[in-house]
Amino acid sequence: MAKVTGLGGVFFRARDPKALAQWYATHLGLVVDPSYGGVRFEEDAARPGFTLWTPFAQDTGYFGDPAQPFMLNFRVDDLDALLAQLRAAGVWVDEQREDGEYGRFGWIRDPEGHRVELWQPPG
Repeated sequence: MAKVTGLGGVFFRARDPKALAQWYATHLGLVVDPSYGGVRFEEDAARPGFTLWTPFAQDTGYFGDPAQPFMLNFRVDDLDALLAQLRAAGVWVDEQREDGEYGRFGWIRDPEGHRVELWQPPG
C-alpha cells in the first residue's frame, strides 16, 4: 500500500510574507531562504525529502479556494499508487500533476474541501 512518509511542508497565506518570515527569523531563529521565502528543515539522511515552512502571498492561487488559509504538503512513497488508491476510495483527485527537479506533485481535497498537496521527492 502506498502511504504518507512524513510532513513535506506547511504553507499558509500571509498579508506580508517577507515581513512575517523576517519576524520568525528574528524572534525564533528560523533561517529563511530568500529564493522562496521559506525555511527548509533537513531530516534523516536515510529518507529522501525534507520539511518546508513557507508563507505565501495572501492572493496566491496555489491553494485553490481563496478562502483556504493554509495547505498541508505530505511526503509520499509512491504518488501514482497513492492517487489511484485515493481515487478508488472516492476521494477527489486533481488530474493535474507536476514533475520537476524537486520531485513529483499531485493534489487531493479532504472531506472539508481543503486542497492537500502530495509530494514524492526525487529518487
